[in-house]
Amino acid sequence: ELVTAGVDLFRLNFSHADTTTLCEWAGRIRRVASQHQTEVGILADLAGPKIRIGRFRDGPVELHNGDPFTIDPSCPETDGTAECVGVSYVNLPGDVSAGDRLLLADGQIAFRVESVSGTAIHCRVETGGVLSDLKGINRAGGGLSAEALTEKDRRDIAVAARLEVDYLAVSFPRDADDIQRARALLEQAGGRAGVIAKIERSEAVQNIDSILKVADAIMVARGDLAIEIGDWELAGVQKRLTRLAHEARSVVITATQMMESMVLNPVPTRAEVLDVANAVMDGTDAVMLSAESAVGHYPVRAVE
Repeated sequence: ELVTAGVDLFRLNFSHADTTTLCEWAGRIRRVASQHQTEVGILADLAGPKIRIGRFRDGPVELHNGDPFTIDPSCPETDGTAECVGVSYVNLPGDVSAGDRLLLADGQIAFRVESVSGTAIHCRVETGGVLSDLKGINRAGGGLSAEALTEKDRRDIAVAARLEVDYLAVSFPRDADDIQRARALLEQAGGRAGVIAKIERSEAVQNIDSILKVADAIMVARGDLAIEIGDWELAGVQKRLTRLAHEARSVVITATQMMESMVLNPVPTRAEVLDVANAVMDGTDAVMLSAESAVGHYPVRAVE
């Protein structure tokens, strides 16, 4: 149904599936496309260095404004409490300092760093809420030192080459070197896919001219990008990235929350309709659905 509804490209999220599952999905996509005598592309989306907190011992915790909270990579991965939790990136304490703002769960929860002692990042809750296992964490303004290509990404690039995907999306690149490294690994593995730079770090926005010279396409990945640069900056940056991509004769994809309400509702909001229309009028070459088609109740309607 998704193919007949008009999907041009299916994204395989390497963050959430094992190799066996990914191979099954790729095979199924190709079989269905062949049955309908059409061509549908496959995009391998690398997980990248997404930094996540650990798990909570007794389930989700409720945090209130003003509460003290500590993030510490030395905390056992499954032993988080309402006062402290572990984190996947051991170098995070060296990347932050007093006064920094840390955003968790796609910006729904915010901490202000008060001090760093050894491996412990001592914070104060600025925006509270319910915090659950493995939520992502970003530093407002960017600047985290995590490499764009993790060991998992390197293994997944080889898998993507074996699957003969059409595109490889590099998550959280900082600069052109990150894209060139991914392309070199892909070619070493025998892959010939186009390479997409997902623009979701503030450093990538600053280095967009050099990235456009080496990437086959860019993706305006509005979720993590908005967390780093702020929602108030996103509209202007999206328009600028789209314009620069066209000037460089590069493909540009606009992604994240295009029709988010359709996860639960059969029709989009007018604001979402205008958002998609504005992206198209600005010159985006494609829009990408995520939760709407991956876990939503109305995936076919969202595509239509």
